[in-house]
Amino acid sequence: MMIDTRALADAAFAARERAYAPYSGYCVGAALLCEDGTIYTAGNVENASYGLSLCAERAVIAKALSEGATDFIAIFIAAEGDEAPWPCGACRQVLYEFAPELVLYAQRAGGKIHMRTMQQLLPKAFSLASAKQKLQEEE
Repeated sequence: MMIDTRALADAAFAARERAYAPYSGYCVGAALLCEDGTIYTAGNVENASYGLSLCAERAVIAKALSEGATDFIAIFIAAEGDEAPWPCGACRQVLYEFAPELVLYAQRAGGKIHMRTMQQLLPKAFSLASAKQKLQEEE
């Protein structure tokens, strides 16, 4: 499938506008592309208790999964700032869990679009398959 990065960027920046970030002021939007062409979007949702905040990447995965989607091929992450908004470690792990072959695009407003794979962002990732393999080796 051909990935229309412009359509994903537009969707991610629109989701960014709906983010809830009253504490940091750092609004992030994510657009997740499925194999069938469906695009799911979400923004980050902050909380006064920062640990309860939800990054846009995890929000969009939860939204897509709750709608029955499972075949994710690309995600576009959009934000303001000086650098491309790459996912935090927790988000990288969640993205890997559901889409280890995912292609990630990141762009700050007005900046260049950057692209990475999950393997580049999270080499030697922990997964269900690696956990099962470790258990089998210990038996």
